[in-house]
Amino acid sequence: MFRRADYLLLGTALVLTLFGLAMVSSVSVFESYQLTQRFVLQGTWDAPSNAFYLWRTFLHVIAGMIAMLFMALIPYRLWERFARLLFILTITSLLLSFIPAFGNNYGTARSWVHIGFINFQPSEFFKITLIFYLAVWLQKKESSISTFKEGFIPFVILLCLSTFLVAIQPDLGSFLVFSCIATVMFFIAGGNLFHLILGGATAAILGLPIILNEQYVRNRFLAFLNPTDPQIAEGIGFQIKQALIAIGSGGLFGVGYGKSIQKFGYLPEVQSDTIFAAMGEELGFMRLMIVLGLYTIFIIRGYRVAVNAPDRFGFMVATGITTWIAAQTILNIMVNLALFPLTGLTLPFISYGGSSLITVLAGVGVLLNISMYSTQEQANVRRSQRATLTRSFQRFVHG
Repeated sequence: MFRRADYLLLGTALVLTLFGLAMVSSVSVFESYQLTQRFVLQGTWDAPSNAFYLWRTFLHVIAGMIAMLFMALIPYRLWERFARLLFILTITSLLLSFIPAFGNNYGTARSWVHIGFINFQPSEFFKITLIFYLAVWLQKKESSISTFKEGFIPFVILLCLSTFLVAIQPDLGSFLVFSCIATVMFFIAGGNLFHLILGGATAAILGLPIILNEQYVRNRFLAFLNPTDPQIAEGIGFQIKQALIAIGSGGLFGVGYGKSIQKFGYLPEVQSDTIFAAMGEELGFMRLMIVLGLYTIFIIRGYRVAVNAPDRFGFMVATGITTWIAAQTILNIMVNLALFPLTGLTLPFISYGGSSLITVLAGVGVLLNISMYSTQEQANVRRSQRATLTRSFQRFVHG
């Protein structure tokens, strides 16, 4: 079965993941030391370490590989049966983030859940379950999806109800990724282009005021709109200013692996949200182009899996997963280049973050499973065509 898998897609995902491990190892040494030094002062650690984030990322990679293998082995059609249950479970986990006994704030958003020794971000898992559920829902609505009353209105209601909990956390990045996923899936399912434009305006009218209700989110937009204001650059725009300094310092070929200056306390969230900026500093523009080329290959192969999927559900799921990874990658890079306000999104495969890496690799596993079946279907069609041609030729010869 694995001989029919898309090995170029798998290889690209593995290279990006291992590259991410190497980059976290390089850029997180200062943050690791600072964090573990606080642990020492609290009496929970014996000595500080500069490999804290490296070892945790290594464990995330192992967990992600297991998740990818598991999803690659499970027939993707099984998720069609359990899509609603998984959707409800992740909605429930999003609700838990607002309950003080389970919610665990990180930074400025109420987006984490703590159960026992497990700490995870429900919105990351919601991305893949939303894709499963939308694929089932859009498949059932195939004949009426282009209509306003029976297609567009129910879709908008479903999307608003699904993303409301993310909007009030508030998690602007996840809200935008969910919107991108849903919009693309709705369009390829046969949705009307005018309805999509109307839906985008509706999402902006309903969702953005909720998100912008928080002062720190408004500050991010203010920093984006006034990047040259000295007070803003040294205050709420400090992170973006340092990201641009890091990227500009890298030039064409970078300062060298492990030689970043910005990672020493200047660039906030250097191992997570702004790791792309640190990569630009250490690797330079030319080497970043190689990394972006790998992302391009992955996205092309992902959409190829979708096009060759043997059924509509596989087509929708593969499109949704590929769009998710593509949209999140583009948004993260745009933020680091000051082309979009800060969102808190990680760079897929590369940034530090267990929930993000595990779900992305699980999504890769689903794509691999779909590719196994799509390749098999194509092989059966080719064999059937050859058999038909052979019989026709034999009848011609003996006729």
